[in-house]
Amino acid sequence: MISLNDARDAVWQQVSVLPVIKCSYTDAYGCVLAADVIAIENVPPFANTAVDGYAVRAQDVQAVPCELRVVGELAAGAAPIIKLGAGEAIRIMTGAPIPDGADAIVMVEDTERVGSSHVRITVSVRSGAAIRAAGSDVTTGDVVFRAGTVMNAVAVGVLSSINARTVQVYRRAVVGVLSTGDELVDDGSVLKMGQIRESNRTMLVRMVQEAGATAVDLGIIKDDEALLERTLRDAATQVDALVTSGGVSMGDYDVVKIVLSRIADMKWMQIAMKPAKPFAFGLLTAGDRLVPVFGLPGNPVSSMVSFELLARPALRTMCGHGAGAHRQRVRVIVDEAIKRKRDGKVHFNRVFAQWGDDGRVHVRSSGAQGSHQLASSSMANALLEVTDGDGVEAREQAWALLIGPVLASGSNSVECLG
Repeated sequence: MISLNDARDAVWQQVSVLPVIKCSYTDAYGCVLAADVIAIENVPPFANTAVDGYAVRAQDVQAVPCELRVVGELAAGAAPIIKLGAGEAIRIMTGAPIPDGADAIVMVEDTERVGSSHVRITVSVRSGAAIRAAGSDVTTGDVVFRAGTVMNAVAVGVLSSINARTVQVYRRAVVGVLSTGDELVDDGSVLKMGQIRESNRTMLVRMVQEAGATAVDLGIIKDDEALLERTLRDAATQVDALVTSGGVSMGDYDVVKIVLSRIADMKWMQIAMKPAKPFAFGLLTAGDRLVPVFGLPGNPVSSMVSFELLARPALRTMCGHGAGAHRQRVRVIVDEAIKRKRDGKVHFNRVFAQWGDDGRVHVRSSGAQGSHQLASSSMANALLEVTDGDGVEAREQAWALLIGPVLASGSNSVECLG
């Protein structure tokens, strides 16, 4: 067996960041910026009102209550055409430009209409009240986002607001995902003896997407060497990486091992961890490119864990995430004793991580820990590292890898299965 760190090195030394492309701001969501974004416009582009109310001269409303003559109305999107004079007010809606002569806004809640031509002001305001100055959010020339920033939904909105129509990003990896095995069924039909429902490919397609890559579902491939070789070779011409599930153990009938050993430069590993001891990684030549191949074990929990620990950070590295390619590793309090036997491996137990009243992250088991028991792992938000030995006692500290948001203190939203 080799250590997990040695397995990681074998993978990460072989993957590299994909090329930089220019894309529309609408396509930048989830991508990593490859260059700074510099504003070419002010946001907002003109001074405007932050509230519905009346545009006034602050000097006219220092002695209140007072009445002003209403000389116009200004909606958002309209250009002001009236210059405000002494003793006058203009009805104004949120977002509308500030008319010439006005230097403050009185909220509508602090006013009362008097007839059709006047308004009573009940509070005094200072110059600048409720006015959003031009460039108060972003000023022309500002570096709005630095290279390396991951574009979330709000950031994409900012790109739109500053008219950054295109940006430079690292290309999102395109990843082919397939499962292998004559026993797998995904058509909803009644199971025959020896058949099982396919779950790994279904899960891994979504995990690839959650990692920030684009997943291509290559389906279930039967245990047919020619079919598998053709599928892998064809897919390698269209994708940046391949993820397979099943057929990487020491079995005599592992078609995946036979085919990949023949067509790719593969390293077959037995990693000192549980679950996910068997793992394969290599490079498949496709024209002038070398396409990384991640061979995950067939047991569903093993497939999930090996993806999290080995494939996910490699794929995110390819997408330009740098240090952000890795899940956060935190020190936690183990709320219940976890027993294990010495076997030379690090165990990765699926757990629920939750903020405690003491401000620390606490963990508890998500349920049954068998490598085939996916249901009890489905809502786990952390992998607890249980080093080789007799286990961890209650209230002891340990390391955990966060694979989801930490639950709030007192949350009962997740129940254990098994």
